[in-house]
Order: sequence, then structure tokens, then C-alpha cells
Amino acid sequence: MPNLVKDKVALVTGSGSGIGRASALTFAREGAQVVVSDVAVEGGEETVQLIKKTGGEAVFIKADVSQAAQVEALIAKAVEAYGRLDCAHNNAGIEGNSAKIADYVEADWDRVIAINLTGVWLCMKYEIPQMLQQGGGAIVNTSSVAGLLGFRTGSAYVASKHGVIGLTKTAALEYAKSGIRVNAVCPGAIDTPMMGRITDHRPHRAAKMAAGEPVGRMGTPQEIAEAVVWLCSDAASFVTGHPMAVDGGIVAQ
Repeated sequence: MPNLVKDKVALVTGSGSGIGRASALTFAREGAQVVVSDVAVEGGEETVQLIKKTGGEAVFIKADVSQAAQVEALIAKAVEAYGRLDCAHNNAGIEGNSAKIADYVEADWDRVIAINLTGVWLCMKYEIPQMLQQGGGAIVNTSSVAGLLGFRTGSAYVASKHGVIGLTKTAALEYAKSGIRVNAVCPGAIDTPMMGRITDHRPHRAAKMAAGEPVGRMGTPQEIAEAVVWLCSDAASFVTGHPMAVDGGIVAQ
């Protein structure tokens, strides 16, 4: 279905690489003007150039989603650039360190929660008033299968991604009658730079992650992006508050 989000304005955080980049490119492919945001300037600007090479329209705005003032400025600049905000993919996140709960360092915990959970809340805090002013919009938050299941040695990440689902459901209920839909995607093992860090770029570790998928392979960023853009489109007009697993069957086990 071409032009799923034609003439809409979409914001994607964490779009300098991985799932966020694929999401930004897919929004553009489907007709949206795209606001690319990341703390990584080089990656974000590269995403913009990739969009423009395919004939799309995009701008880059640097922002740290854990900082309220930067998020507020991001939304203001997005609206300044394109006049409105119809879709938002709150995707920025980090994996954090790997350690058992009793060994997890407090500063590391705080950083993961600040970016993965507080960052999503801050984005919605400033996106929603703009969408209310316009009469509606659609938001997709990036959670994870770790938001649906527990995983050893990943307490901060798991807690943050469970929290994203709770925020998503709450926001969906609060604004259901205001024309704003809020959903989440829950990716499984996806072949991204983050996954490379998790597996320490070791082929045998990556193969083990892929073998843990019932479909026998990792997913691609594009497969997540397709779900994100569909959830933001009018084709998903009756879908809100839904944590959509795009995971190769992990949570079906």
C-alpha cells in the first residue's frame, strides 16, 4: 500500500542508525516529511541524505531525549520546520550493561531508565499537546520482547521496556477520545548496530541469538519499520494501546 502517510509529518528519534533509520526512510517512502533526530549528528545527517537521495524531504535536529529542554525544543523545531506533527516514532534507546541485579551499577541503571523510559515519556509529554492542538495524531514507542518477557542480566533494559508498554497503554487510554492513537512495537532479535554491541561482534554469539528465534534468523530493521509506519497510518485507525510483537515468534513459545 503506497503512500500510507502521504503529506504527513513524522518524527523519528534515534534515527541515526538501525531501526530508527529504517523507520525514517520508510516514512519518507510512504509520503511523509521526516524529522530525523539523534544524539549522533553524523548518523542523523546521513539518514537525511539517504532520504533526499530517494526524493524525500527531511531535516535533522539533534536532541538528547533524556533532557526535557532538548525534547521540548525538538518538538518546537519540528513544527517550525513543517508546520505540524502527525506521527512520532519514539525509538531512541540504549542496551545498557549486562549484570545481575545485585551487581548492577546504580549510575548505569539511571542512564538506561533516563533514555529508554523517561525519554519516551518526555517525547510524549511534548508531542501530545501539539497533536491535541491539531486534532489528532499517532505515536509508536519502541519497546522490545524484553518488555514482554524477562531476560537474565538485563534488569535495567527489561524494566525500561516493560515501562514503555505501561506508558503506551496509559497514554492510549488518556487520549483515545482526542484522536491520538498510541501503540508500541516490541522487536525481537534484530540485526542492528545495537545487536552488534550485544554480541560483541562475534559471529558465534550472533548465530546463537538467531537460533533463539523460532523462525531461525534475526529480523531486519526494515521489518520493524514496516510495522511502525503501518501503526501510524490510517490503515491502523482502530488500533491503540497495543504492544505489537515483531519478533519472529519469540513470545509465542
